Amino acid sequence: MVEDSRLLNRPLDPRTRWSALSKAERDAAYDNNAAVKNSAALIAERNEASSRLRGTLKSHLDLPYGERANNKIDLYPAAKPDAPCLVFLHGGYWQRNSRELFAMLVEGVAAHGWSVAIPGYSLAPEVSLTDIVAEIPRALDWLAAHGASYGIAGPVVLSGWSAGAHLVAMALDHPRVHAGLAISGVYDLAPIRDTGLNNALKLTDEEIAKLSPLRLPVTQKRLDIAYGSNELPALVLDSINFHDKRAAALAPGKLIPVEGADHFTILEALRRPDGRLVDAARRLLD
Repeated sequence: MVEDSRLLNRPLDPRTRWSALSKAERDAAYDNNAAVKNSAALIAERNEASSRLRGTLKSHLDLPYGERANNKIDLYPAAKPDAPCLVFLHGGYWQRNSRELFAMLVEGVAAHGWSVAIPGYSLAPEVSLTDIVAEIPRALDWLAAHGASYGIAGPVVLSGWSAGAHLVAMALDHPRVHAGLAISGVYDLAPIRDTGLNNALKLTDEEIAKLSPLRLPVTQKRLDIAYGSNELPALVLDSINFHDKRAAALAPGKLIPVEGADHFTILEALRRPDGRLVDAARRLLD
């Protein structure tokens, strides 16, 4: 199901002539920072807002769920322990950013009585993508075992943005997860290996086969897939193609094109209490 079919336009896919593209053209196909001209200002505002809110919201911060340095989780419990919880996975092409930089998202669903949990995870090149993918179920295991003691015991909606959306797709089958909301993700890793992003990731043939949601059996659990209409064609098409694959397998979930949004401004739809993606997350519990 497409939430608004009027916005469903398939852009030209640069990957159809991938072998003919230069290295610079391949890099540009996935370079969100360069594609959004004011990305630096948007990132700076996000980071400042997160720094400010992280220190003022009711929270339990820096709780370890594993042994590595980034294996920590921030919890923002709602007033009611049985309230739904949004678990959010940050982006950064699996090699940059951290959980602290996304605290600004808490206010969106918290305004509706939800809890929020933001796990961190290790980054490439210190660890492989295989290692990163394996850390998310560990964070969810920890939340299942210990969340109630911090006031978080309700149903979990697993959400993530950019690389975090890929990690949502990979962890959707975790028993603690009721449903998922994947935002602006990459779901086929093969083209990534031909870009500068692979300098840190060093993807293997096995990882591309086993860690690309578009190449894996479909998880029969509800997953809404969102993207901005102004995003790079590769990300738009990965979202559409992933939804098509799931729909063909009769897996539940909507495709949500967010009109006018780019790779960074789409987060406003999850940050504002009246945002479209806040509404989408809440509807995942219907």
